[in-house]
Amino acid sequence: MIQTIDLRGRRPSSSELRALVHRAEVDVSAAIPVVSGIIDDVRARGAEALAEQSDRFDGGRAPAIRVDPAAITAAVAKLPREIRAALDEVIGRERTASRAQVPPPAVTTIAPGARITQRWQPVDRVGLYIPGGKAVYPSSVVMNVVPAQVAGVGSIALASPPQADFDHGIHPLILGAAGVLGVDEVYAMGGAGAIGALAYGVPSLSLDPVDVVAGPGNVYVAAAKRVVQGAVGIDAEAGPSEVLVIADGGAHPVVVAADLISQAEHDESAAAVLVTDSPELADAVRAELERQVARTAARERVLVSLGGPQSAIVLVDDLDTAARVSDAYAPEHLEIQTVDPEALLDRVSHAGAIFLGTHSPVSLGDYLAGSNHILPTGGTARFTAGISAVTFLRPQQVVQYDADALRAVAHHIRAMSDAEQLPAHGDAVDARFRA
Repeated sequence: MIQTIDLRGRRPSSSELRALVHRAEVDVSAAIPVVSGIIDDVRARGAEALAEQSDRFDGGRAPAIRVDPAAITAAVAKLPREIRAALDEVIGRERTASRAQVPPPAVTTIAPGARITQRWQPVDRVGLYIPGGKAVYPSSVVMNVVPAQVAGVGSIALASPPQADFDHGIHPLILGAAGVLGVDEVYAMGGAGAIGALAYGVPSLSLDPVDVVAGPGNVYVAAAKRVVQGAVGIDAEAGPSEVLVIADGGAHPVVVAADLISQAEHDESAAAVLVTDSPELADAVRAELERQVARTAARERVLVSLGGPQSAIVLVDDLDTAARVSDAYAPEHLEIQTVDPEALLDRVSHAGAIFLGTHSPVSLGDYLAGSNHILPTGGTARFTAGISAVTFLRPQQVVQYDADALRAVAHHIRAMSDAEQLPAHGDAVDARFRA
C-alpha cells in the first residue's frame, strides 16, 4: 500500500533528501497556456465567457453568476444547528489568532529630530477563492475571510464554482458561511476564469478588480494566480495536501495511521509521509493502514494517495536525521509525535504549520485550532507562509525629519548624489536651506 524508503546507515545531502520522496506531478507551468487563454476570454467577453466556462468545466452554468444577497441570507437561516455552532466557534478562534498577527506600528528614532514610522496598511479589496470538487469547504471560507477582515480590508468578493447537485448554484454551506461572516458579494464561478474575473473585474456583473487574490484551488487555479500576479498580489500557488509525521517508538500506531489517512482522503495526489527511527512503529503503522483504510469512506481515493510515489514510510537512524528529512521536504503540515516533541521542534525550520504531540492532529488545524489551514505546499514552505492577516497588509515607512536633522546629513546626501551622477537629488536638499 505504501512504499518504504530506508535511510539507515546513510547520510544523504540536502539535495538528495529533497529528491527522496517524489511529489505528485503537478506542473503549473504546463497549465499556463490553457489558463492564459481562459483569462483572456474573460477579459474580452466577461460574464458570457464565465457562463460558457461553467458549462465546460462545472457541468452547467449558474442561473445568475452574482449571487442574490437574499439567497445568502436564506442559506444562513438554513444552516443546520450543529454546523452553525461549529462555524461560530471556528470564527471566534480564527479571529483571536489573526489579531495576534497584526503588527503594531513601530517608531524608530534615527537621530534627534529624525524618525521612521513603520505602519501596516490593509489593501482596499480582496478576491477570495473557495474550491469545489470532491469535498465542500465552508471552513476555507472562514480561513480566507477572517484574516482579511482582521487586517482591515474593507471590500471582500468571494468566488466558488457552481455545483450541479445544487441547481448549478454555490453549495449552500459555502453561502451560509459567507453570510455568517457578513460577506454579501459572492459569485458562482470557478477555476482560472474566476481568478481572472477577480483580478481584472467584470463590469457587467458590477465586479470591480481586487488588489489581492487568495485561496486554495487545483493546478489551473494555481496557474491562473501565476498569470495574474503583477496585476494583483496573490497568497501562494497551493497544490495537493501534504502531511509529514515524525514519530519515534513512543508514538501510537493507530493514531499515526489515522493522521496519514486523514490527509490522504483529500485527493489522489495528496501526500502522506511517516519518518521514524523505529522499525517496529513502521511495521505497526503499515498494519494499521491496511486495517483502517478498508473501512474509510474515501477508500479508493486513499489507496491511490498512499500507493503513489508521493507517500512513503521513511526509516532513519535517529531523530536528528528525521528533522533533516522534514526540513528538506518542507511539508505543508508537520506532526511531531515523539516522547519530547518540544525538543525536536528546535531542530526543524521548514513547514507550513507544525502540530506538537499526540493530541494536536492536523484535523484540529483544519478546523478548530485557531491556526489557518491555507498553507504552502510543494516545498514552498522553505520561503513562503500560509494565509494570515499579514497576507492582506503592506508595511509602509513614514519618514519625518525636522530642519536640523536634515541639515546634519545634507553633505552626505550631496556626496552620494554627485557620486551617482544624480546632482538634482542633492539640489533638492540644498534648496530647503536657500529658500
